[in-house]
Amino acid sequence: MPIKESELILNPDGSVYHLNLRPEHVGDTVITVGDPDRVNSVTAHFDSIEFKIQKREFHTQTGFYNGKRITVISTGIGTDNIDIVLNELDALVNLDLAKREVKKNTRSIDIIRIGTSGAIQEDIPIDSYLISESAIGLDSLMHFYRSEAVQDYNMYEALKLHLDFDKRKSAPYCINAHPDLIAHFKTDKTILGITATNVGFYGPQGRTLRLKLQDKHLNERLKTFKHDNKRITNLEMETAGIYGLSLLLGHRSISINAIIANRATGTFSKKPKQVVDNLIVYTLNKIVTLE
Repeated sequence: MPIKESELILNPDGSVYHLNLRPEHVGDTVITVGDPDRVNSVTAHFDSIEFKIQKREFHTQTGFYNGKRITVISTGIGTDNIDIVLNELDALVNLDLAKREVKKNTRSIDIIRIGTSGAIQEDIPIDSYLISESAIGLDSLMHFYRSEAVQDYNMYEALKLHLDFDKRKSAPYCINAHPDLIAHFKTDKTILGITATNVGFYGPQGRTLRLKLQDKHLNERLKTFKHDNKRITNLEMETAGIYGLSLLLGHRSISINAIIANRATGTFSKKPKQVVDNLIVYTLNKIVTLE
């Protein structure tokens, strides 16, 4: 049965509704960034660019880097936007948009997030690169899908006891990165960690300007959590959603973070733009050899 027009919304030119992309615009490797301006920072290193478009916060460019065809797309901030980007990217590669049905032969793409993040452990250096080996979602996105098969319930049970979450908040979910991508991207230049994906930047990450926090000890509880000799290392706002939806849809994903702040020491990078650009080059060079 064809997917209804209200569920799969297409623009007059046949592109998907929010991203304004058609299937031919998307490569088998997709880099996601939060900031629309960072797309240009990535494609500045490309040999050539074949396509550009921007709609709302979703800025997309597809081109070639050392012979590898790569799509770069900005997601904006938060897993609500990740829900849009991941579902529409999958629609572009695995749905017949004209017939409004799933293709008989679906395919997998690689989704690599290049982002910035703040560490919560004192010993994680500013300006380092951290790969999210696992992600903890504090945002509830995965609970809207039948995602039991991709969640790490052993980590969840340990985390639930440790956090003592207020019952009015949604239960956390725990998702692991694709092991093949972890093995490929990690080097002596990277740190592995568990990333907490928060639903906001201020209160949900323990920041307060004028408002009082419901739980002023949340970051300390996150900081002291350990599971299988691993600990929560950093906070950001997209990774858990990317990991969960990628696994559900049959794609591989990894999140690589430039650590530009350390919440435990109260320090911030003196050269954040340079650090992010160096991470972009590192990631691009690893993508070229990715199979």
